[in-house]
Amino acid sequence: MSDALPFSQAAENNKIPIREVLERHLQGARSILEIGSGTAQHAEYFAAHFSNVFWQATDTPVAVETVRQRIVAADLPNLPPPLALDVNQRPWQLSSYSAVFTANSLHIMCPTSVENFFASVGQHIDGGGKLLVYGPFKYGNEFTTDSNARFDLWLKDRDPLSGIRDFEWVRDLAAAAGFSLLEDNAMPANNQMLVWRK
Repeated sequence: MSDALPFSQAAENNKIPIREVLERHLQGARSILEIGSGTAQHAEYFAAHFSNVFWQATDTPVAVETVRQRIVAADLPNLPPPLALDVNQRPWQLSSYSAVFTANSLHIMCPTSVENFFASVGQHIDGGGKLLVYGPFKYGNEFTTDSNARFDLWLKDRDPLSGIRDFEWVRDLAAAAGFSLLEDNAMPANNQMLVWRK
């Protein structure tokens, strides 16, 4: 694979811990919708690992071509070309999937986009399906580590509407959308993996 493909060291570092959580929750899943696929390293790795699962990558219209580069190079039978998805353009023009996975996306989105994400995502998960969200969170409006507090300042310096989200706010948005929280897993590098069932 070409060294010129988009690359994220964070995605490389966290793919195995994320896979270990996915393995517990994707048993019997036929299809996964990934929202915010970025460099597509996760899509490529997880599609190769879960070879019986149809893995649909997506990203914003301006970023989807970046996703496409690695997916085309990977040439996996269960990893189709990525779809463009703007979470604010509702209703989403997507099918329904066994589960939805997203990593490091909620703190990049503005608050309205996070609200629109939760308002729409349940319409694209089969009944009993899972929603798995990876990333950093605050608890009781407090950062879990000094490094996350610094990361939040860095995010807001780039975009004042971005930032590490409050777990309680996200939990309530998910509950209002019909999701039940199953797990809050501590992950490496001060991240969490939240798992809900529809």
